[in-house]
Amino acid sequence: MLYTEHIKDNKLFLRLYRKGKYTATEYFTAYYLKNNLPYNRFGITAGKKLGSAVVRNRAKRILREAYRKNEISMPIGYDIVFVARSGIIGKKTDDIEKVLLSKVIKAIRS
Repeated sequence: MLYTEHIKDNKLFLRLYRKGKYTATEYFTAYYLKNNLPYNRFGITAGKKLGSAVVRNRAKRILREAYRKNEISMPIGYDIVFVARSGIIGKKTDDIEKVLLSKVIKAIRS
């Protein structure tokens, strides 16, 4: 990804859950927090309640691709974590992209 690094450290995930702002949609919840760096950091989680490993991995792939396609539109300097919800099952990347553009990017910029 062009302007993005992956979040792998559990401390960063927990910090976003505790201190970050969030916006919830029927497909996912996005937590975000300013990181004062010249790039974004990005993570995805999908809990076991979502379904089998196949379902969880597909949800993560869809979210990752929607983010990748709209990375240029994202404000720079944020930590962002997407938590997949059960509504994402059976959805296409295009559906998720529309929600990402209309709700998440608007919420981060405001």
